[in-house]
Amino acid sequence: MKLSEFGFNLPEDQVALEPPYKAFTNDDGSVDKIYRRDECRLMVLHRKSQKIEMYKTDEDGKEVKGADGNGVFMTFRDAIKYFDEGDTFVFNDTAVFPARLYGTKEKTDAKIEVFLLRELNAEFRLWDVLVEPARKIRIGNKLFFDGDGPMVAEVIDNTTSRGRTLRFLYDCPHEQFKSELYGLGEAPLPRYIIDRRPATPDDMNNFQTIYAKNEGAVTAPATGLHFSREMMKMMEIRGINFAYVTLHCGLGCFDPIEVEDLSKHKMNSEQMKIGKEACKLVNKTKDEGRRVCVVGVSTARATETAVGTDGRLKEFDGWTNKFIFPPYDYGLANSMIANFYHPESIMMMATAAFGGYDLVIEAYKKALKNGFRFGCYGDAMLILDD
Repeated sequence: MKLSEFGFNLPEDQVALEPPYKAFTNDDGSVDKIYRRDECRLMVLHRKSQKIEMYKTDEDGKEVKGADGNGVFMTFRDAIKYFDEGDTFVFNDTAVFPARLYGTKEKTDAKIEVFLLRELNAEFRLWDVLVEPARKIRIGNKLFFDGDGPMVAEVIDNTTSRGRTLRFLYDCPHEQFKSELYGLGEAPLPRYIIDRRPATPDDMNNFQTIYAKNEGAVTAPATGLHFSREMMKMMEIRGINFAYVTLHCGLGCFDPIEVEDLSKHKMNSEQMKIGKEACKLVNKTKDEGRRVCVVGVSTARATETAVGTDGRLKEFDGWTNKFIFPPYDYGLANSMIANFYHPESIMMMATAAFGGYDLVIEAYKKALKNGFRFGCYGDAMLILDD
């Protein structure tokens, strides 16, 4: 397929800048927000019948109407009713760290954004980073963090046009160094959010899944952000199983695709691991003919990297640059939860590959028309194989 087939006009006011919330005004006029991550809207796609659902229904299957006479939109919690005891959800349990820091360049005091990608060497405090503006940062430059504090980094190599290798000049035990480094950082929100508002302390919680376990991601597996502890408890009571895999999400999903022919696009590699326990649970679910639901594109890419030709999930410990776009036959899952993504994004393409291009494009049109929100904090879709 071609890149242009995934283009559409996304109004700026339909890009979600924070999760769903309820706001309360205090006596002093200040406003507090209580975030409700599982109260985003939900759209359900049935890929065999080509049916699309948006509104709540009662026990008789009739559409629930609001006070205005219009249908009441489903919320994310309504996804539970489509699953039964013995079904399995597959989650990506990677954890994001506060990867975005701001420092100043020696002598000029120019403000520099430093985005931590990964630690290269713990002993020598070497990190692979991106810097902005890159044109100002050369080998040998020193960057100072936290004002007059002790955290200093020296640029020792250029890796890409924006990439640099930093050596942090900080003499202390490694865990203390890492703790203090992270203390300077903020949630690594996508550029389309950070360009519209500053990160807040709430974002470090909101931009982390509640089941995050293995640190290493520089962006969140966004679809998983919708799951609350209350919702997962409800799923557990219903008898739904949870399987966990790890794929450390990098920035490759946000890199613009610069070729019209999608078969010529190359993804950056990301580290992933799938263990024996997840394989055993997922394969048992498949053997019993029940639903296996992958939560998000990162989870789908991980499981599709590790699925065998027999349709069974295999253990895996390595790297993947799996790029999924239509036409593509998924080998493992028979249901999927995804967000509504930006135009021409690899996440949108992977979703269209699962649900079918025509059905997913129709869902996007309905989402745009009905005010659904897009992006990592936006609304969700559930795709079922019925």
